[in-house]
Amino acid sequence: MDDLDRQILAILRRDSRTPYTEIADRIGTSEGTVRNRVERLLDEGVIERFTVATRTGNVKAMVEIGVAVDVDTGEISERMAEWMEVDFVWQVSGEEDIVVVVDTTDTGTLNDLITRARELDEVVSTKTRLILDEKLG
Repeated sequence: MDDLDRQILAILRRDSRTPYTEIADRIGTSEGTVRNRVERLLDEGVIERFTVATRTGNVKAMVEIGVAVDVDTGEISERMAEWMEVDFVWQVSGEEDIVVVVDTTDTGTLNDLITRARELDEVVSTKTRLILDEKLG
């Protein structure tokens, strides 16, 4: 991955719907170059998916999850990533092992999700942080 790839990715991170022609104009290359590079980045798994960030008025939170020492965090992360309310699952270092970023319709639904996590045999602790505001980086 070179500097041109990084410039393309920076634009797509802000708005994944940016037309290739606009990206090409902004970074000083051709539309075909942008298209080919995005296709290569997809094929190589650098770009995992294109997604939508929403401002729905929902309750968003980070649920920090501690698991038992002998637990495969990759496996439990994959299971949690399938939950409907989950936007991201991160395996992290520090006191907790996994962070789940969720977008729920209300606090009751958030509480249900936390309870679902706590009911898993592998989970030993949870900490929840409500997301009060977010800015695009």
